[in-house]
Amino acid sequence: MSQYMVEFDLPTVMDEEFANLIPAQRLKVEELMEKGVLLSYSLSLDRQKLWCIFKTDSEIEVMEFISGFPLIKYMTPMITELMFHNMIAARIPLFSLN
Repeated sequence: MSQYMVEFDLPTVMDEEFANLIPAQRLKVEELMEKGVLLSYSLSLDRQKLWCIFKTDSEIEVMEFISGFPLIKYMTPMITELMFHNMIAARIPLFSLN
């Protein structure tokens, strides 16, 4: 498997249709994260850029996944294959019986 960063340019003006699609976008992101396909999802403070890290077999698979994003018609993607992507996993504290 390879890892790919997708950088999206977002519209400067977000209309009502865009805003109405945000909950569906969040559900899609959660679904892909639960499957382990989408590793990270980050939005810039000015809401002009979005970055995603995907773990897939090919760039074509990445394109298939992002084509399922409800907001894709508002996004301009640029896909880059990564050599590696390091991140600290969120850790759940161990349960203790003591």
